[in-house]
Amino acid sequence: MAIDTKKCVGCSDCVVACQTENNVPHGYSRDWISETVEGTYPELTLEIRSERCNHCDNTPCVRTCPTGASHVIEGGIVKVTHEECIGCGACIESCPYDARYFHPDGYVDKCTFCDHRIKNGQDPACVAVCPTHCMYFGDLDDSNSEVAKKIATRKTKVLAPEAGTKPQIFYLI
Repeated sequence: MAIDTKKCVGCSDCVVACQTENNVPHGYSRDWISETVEGTYPELTLEIRSERCNHCDNTPCVRTCPTGASHVIEGGIVKVTHEECIGCGACIESCPYDARYFHPDGYVDKCTFCDHRIKNGQDPACVAVCPTHCMYFGDLDDSNSEVAKKIATRKTKVLAPEAGTKPQIFYLI
């Protein structure tokens, strides 16, 4: 996924779409909006970005899960099998992005890139509803995909690169 920080206005449509699409309980969320202000007055910059699980290539959440509930499916999506999760929280503690939460039903939950929609050829709900079209989703290994083209032609950053997780969410800056 790539998210254009110059287009995101922080409207939270992505958050509401995710909550609705995935029946996320009230008061919880799989994605959120972050605002970062940098610089010294009067030379300040504001960055608004939609954040979620980074579906890392080097997954500390999967390595620390004692039951195998946290795992990677084909295509690189990191998932949690709710029935296998014992709610120990090891994956929550190991995630440098604070992208997981305890579901009230006793398991850990997180963004799945709406893999049920992807299987049907649809974009994740967050991408589908974005009014500024700042989110791009697709196969990063396919140089002809829109997301790969955006990443190839724009300056990008990832969150917490020092964590060594190789996140697969790229912010276009």
